[in-house]
Amino acid sequence: MAENPTYLTPEGLQKLKEELAHLTNVRRPEIALQIQQAKGEGDISDSSGYEEAKNMQGFIEGRIAALEQMLRDTVMIDTTEISEKVILGSLVKVQEDGEQPEEYLLVGPAEADPVGGRISNESPLGRALMGKRAGDRVTIDAPSGQIRFRILEIN
Repeated sequence: MAENPTYLTPEGLQKLKEELAHLTNVRRPEIALQIQQAKGEGDISDSSGYEEAKNMQGFIEGRIAALEQMLRDTVMIDTTEISEKVILGSLVKVQEDGEQPEEYLLVGPAEADPVGGRISNESPLGRALMGKRAGDRVTIDAPSGQIRFRILEIN
């Protein structure tokens, strides 16, 4: 197993592959063309366009390398596995004291999107939920103080 695994659902894996393909096949050639055009304009020592394109190239190459590493170290999350305890891939309905219930899918950090209902197993709430059962209560420390949740359902 990878030293730093990237936990992904099948959907998350597909999104990372699509992002990598876009960066490699579209953005990389676009930036190379921008650099070539800036060089063709003459003195690049004062060219803001050249400098901007080189910075973007560095960002894109860094992201490509990061995506390739994540894809090499992918461990698939089985979202169909049924468990009485919260595990990666669990859909968990929780209720904060005094609030409406909310549902979250527990995923790895690469797929986390709290607004979209996907929380990382490494987030404070995700860590607190892991291994717990329906009916359990968890408390997390937040900047505003402690927040208590009750686990209503695990699917």
